Amino acid sequence: MSPSYPFHDPYALSTVLSGKDLKVPSWRIPAGICVFINVDFRRRWKSAISVLSSEESAAWGDTVTLSSQASPAFSVEIRVSCEADGMLGSGEVIGKLQLSWDDLLNHGDEPFDISFPPVRGVHPSLTLKVAVVHACDDALSDSLVDCRIARDTDAGHAQFAKYVTSKTVSQLNTAVEHFQLVLDQCPVSHSDHAAALANLAWARLKGYAQNDLQDIDGTTSLFRAALALRPQRHPDHALSLYNLTEALIWRHNKESTAADIREAAQLYHELLSLCPEGTYLCSIVAGANGVDYVIGKCEDLPIDASDEGICLRRVVLELCPLGHRHRPIALDQLAWALRSRFTQRGNIDDLDESIRFRREAVSLCPKGHTDRAYYLNNLASSLQFRFDHQVKPNDLDVAISLCEEALHLCPVEHKYRAISLGNLGLALITRFNNRGDIDDITRAISLYREALTLCPPAHPHRDTMLHNLALALKTRCDELDVSEDLNEAIDLYHESLGLMRLDDPERHVPLCNLSSALRSRFEHTRKNEDVEKAITLCQESLTALPSLHLDRLASVHPAQGFSNHIRTALHWVAEVESQRHDSALEAYQVCLELFNSHVMTRSSIISRREAATAFRGAQSLPVDAASCAIRCDDLRRAVELMEQDRGQQWSLASRLKTPVEDLESANPKLARDYFELSKLVSNATQSSATITDRASADQAATKYRKLVKQWEAAVAEIRNLQAFSRFLLPPFAIIVPTSGDLHHVPLPSIALADLKTLKDRFTRAIRHSSRMNPAEARTDLIVLLRTLKRRSRIWLCPTAAFTSIPLHAANPFQTRADRSKEPCLEDLYICSYTPKLSALIRSRQMMKKRVTPSFVAIGQGQPGAGKGKALSAVDSELELVHKLVPATANCTTISGDTATRAGALEGLEENTWVHLACHGKQDPAQPYNSHFVMRDEHLTLLDIMDRHIPHAESAFLSACHTAVGDEETPDEVIHLAAGLQFSVFKSVVGMLWEVDDAVAKHVVEAFYQFMFHPKEVGVMDPTKAAWALNCATHAVKTKVPLKQRMVFIHIGV
Repeated sequence: MSPSYPFHDPYALSTVLSGKDLKVPSWRIPAGICVFINVDFRRRWKSAISVLSSEESAAWGDTVTLSSQASPAFSVEIRVSCEADGMLGSGEVIGKLQLSWDDLLNHGDEPFDISFPPVRGVHPSLTLKVAVVHACDDALSDSLVDCRIARDTDAGHAQFAKYVTSKTVSQLNTAVEHFQLVLDQCPVSHSDHAAALANLAWARLKGYAQNDLQDIDGTTSLFRAALALRPQRHPDHALSLYNLTEALIWRHNKESTAADIREAAQLYHELLSLCPEGTYLCSIVAGANGVDYVIGKCEDLPIDASDEGICLRRVVLELCPLGHRHRPIALDQLAWALRSRFTQRGNIDDLDESIRFRREAVSLCPKGHTDRAYYLNNLASSLQFRFDHQVKPNDLDVAISLCEEALHLCPVEHKYRAISLGNLGLALITRFNNRGDIDDITRAISLYREALTLCPPAHPHRDTMLHNLALALKTRCDELDVSEDLNEAIDLYHESLGLMRLDDPERHVPLCNLSSALRSRFEHTRKNEDVEKAITLCQESLTALPSLHLDRLASVHPAQGFSNHIRTALHWVAEVESQRHDSALEAYQVCLELFNSHVMTRSSIISRREAATAFRGAQSLPVDAASCAIRCDDLRRAVELMEQDRGQQWSLASRLKTPVEDLESANPKLARDYFELSKLVSNATQSSATITDRASADQAATKYRKLVKQWEAAVAEIRNLQAFSRFLLPPFAIIVPTSGDLHHVPLPSIALADLKTLKDRFTRAIRHSSRMNPAEARTDLIVLLRTLKRRSRIWLCPTAAFTSIPLHAANPFQTRADRSKEPCLEDLYICSYTPKLSALIRSRQMMKKRVTPSFVAIGQGQPGAGKGKALSAVDSELELVHKLVPATANCTTISGDTATRAGALEGLEENTWVHLACHGKQDPAQPYNSHFVMRDEHLTLLDIMDRHIPHAESAFLSACHTAVGDEETPDEVIHLAAGLQFSVFKSVVGMLWEVDDAVAKHVVEAFYQFMFHPKEVGVMDPTKAAWALNCATHAVKTKVPLKQRMVFIHIGV
């Protein structure tokens, strides 16, 4: 029974609340969904356009008033809007339903659902709510303008929806004809031109996808034109981007056009940020058939090391945020691209960044992850690759550890086992070549043999495994001289070459290695066929890869394979030296330039020392180069080489502390820029020394190198100024004598081997003396000094083995006929040392700017448990110094509990003169950790170097081992006294080895008595320090034996 109403002509106030299961028949992504209520053929109501949610639902809340007088029935339609900015036509129909007034009014005031015919297997529905009202205005409007554009558009949508369901090509053709007619009626200036383009393009794209149409290029152009009319901030911009990506993806699928998938990835990168969370478009874009599909197709692309290729990999990585299942492979592929670009261009930042990405990939694959072994192997490979170029010891150690873990995760039959075996074997060979542990090469051979069994004939990696096993056997043969290893290696090299293509870019490697193996066998067997074959193979190798001549070596990009090029240059040096070839000096020059550039790439002082000690035979390069120049009678060149290439650690650091007063007068802005960049580089150097996390260290190294490039650019700009063309370059004055020519004084009675033996014996004697009672005779030291030759004021600049010998104490130890003693070196001259000639010149130049002197005496006689024995004479020594220092110097004392690391550093920074009495310790393993022992923490050499002490003048280090250098890099002169001179102390007195503190007090007293002579009241001149020390050691002859007097040396002006 129909309801009855107390009033005539009721109105229904209907509210459209929401809709669900709103699937689009044509599968097209809608801009939105709207609802139509049609009362008759002229009167209809249209809701707002609601964005479809990811759950395929929509919400409106729109209200319409309907009159029962208008019609006994009406229809409700759910339609798709393909445009957010003004709907063209009525859109594609999702569902249409005829309703009577009873259907509408039978539900009272409660919301109710109406269900539509199924679409794609699901019934769409709307939720409505109706209220009965009276005397309301009629909210219905006339139907949409009945125009040809709208009719053709709606007809096109209808035919296209039928085509998608039935796959009838005639329906597609009809739809395309309708959409083309619409486009023809909407010229470029028409407001609906973009919508017309998109409708036509979408129909054509689906026809192309079903192989019913072929012109994908024209379709793609239509989408591009629509997108151009819908720029950023346009309501339909995101949907237009999506449409274009679909065209690009389909063309890529059918035509394998890599450019299309690359562009699609770029568009998705923009698109994802434009899709609001929870929308249907967002769910499609972010889903398996959207961005994941694009990422997967990008993963299938070959690694491209071009800038464009790396840009694409970065985009793909950004499409894979944390938690995305594709992120590890995206990281790995970007890492491969960066590593490949490094091999092409040599920017070490690419390799560092590659390693950072690989570290993250490993972190995203915890233990138990199926691909952990793969990412471990790749990270290990990159670390070893960097070790080959930069020789960072930690890289190799970590790489081996990662290879071990990867191999553990790859049992027999595992797909990555052969790779893991090969990677670990290569890493062990590398470590053997650098550290010489025979166990490494033995294990590497065992690993390679197993790997070869996993690569049977026809396996794609068999040639590599054959070559690697051959390399390992040849390496062991070189070490142990096992002929069986050599013969097997030669056979394996032959087999490996037989499997390689003639055009393989790496073919030169086995050719060269086989040549080397045959040459080695010839040296044992003297069979001519071996050496003839070796020569032929060498020529083939050179054809495959032209030889590395000076021009190519000199043009090596900074950080590009320095390690490999240095090894090549060292081999060149060895060859020309053995033949005494004319190109020897040229070879040395190239090798030194590469070596210096290699060291300069390191961001911390400690890592620079690691780089300096990484190559066997490289430590003596400057001295060997100078010797070569001397043999060539080019003494000036010899001094130049010594000056430029010795003491690299101090040279690199001191350049950042060079005064720029003259530059400030000529160009204040340039001086200010240079000063600020120098501070930034110095700070980066200091901070990187304290970083322990490897990823953070790599980032710090990258930042450091960028700063160095800026600093170098500033230096180049300064050198363009007329008066500053040699800014920071070694001054020519250092090789121009004040009168006459340079002289070479040969030592014919001392061979190099004798000198090395003398150095070793002296080192042992010093170590022994440090454990002796002060009263015991050190006769061994005296005997050693007798082997040194006798030879106004002189500066000694010892090199190589001479740096470990106290040349200032050279003594003939002979007695004349009248029983008087022959004078020793210190009887004839006042001796000082300088690590480099430029260091001495720099100190002299800085003496021009002096400030009012101030003096601090720092002493720590009670260092605490485990830090050394108590020094009972320290406090009395400080009192003595305080008494002898002129009152005008405002002498302060820091001792006892206040003599801490921080207190000592503050004293150094705030005073121009310093006396330091405490334990001193040289660290033989890491000389930059050499230190003075304070009450709390050690005051290290690095601490001192890091401080800015601009007005420092003179320092007396009454502490043991303050002038003992580094055995591994003797020409670097890395010790505490040198560190103080580097920190701008112009004059430093240090001690070579341990001496009793009571004995030292005698020398200290005499030194300051001569330094501050009563006749020169108030005068504090650091240039008198060498003279005062010489006088002091003579004055205490009766109190202090020679073996303890010779401990004291002077460095500087």
